[in-house]
Amino acid sequence: MNDDAAAEWAPLEDTVPMEVLRNEVAAWAKRIGVTPNSVRIRPMKRKWASCSSRGNLTFNVELMAQPAGLRAEAIVHELLHLKVPNHGKLFNALLKSYLAQDKAPNTPEPL
Repeated sequence: MNDDAAAEWAPLEDTVPMEVLRNEVAAWAKRIGVTPNSVRIRPMKRKWASCSSRGNLTFNVELMAQPAGLRAEAIVHELLHLKVPNHGKLFNALLKSYLAQDKAPNTPEPL
């Protein structure tokens, strides 16, 4: 890699455009079976994301610079609040279940 190419290179996580994050949210929403009222991406000081009681999701713009696994965790967490508004046992079980399914290797269907 020459010096010019090295200067232009950046990790993928540093270059994820907003539309990719929006598409990830849409894909997870469909998988979970929820529909947020709105999805906003803006700077946030203290957290990765939030969900209002009206179903409006806000994601920290800095989330786009994070690895895909952290983005998925934040997205699933907030989308699940559309089904379960607290952090109780059901919420945590669903969160773990969805994230575990996402990490499971693709296995062929039984014959």
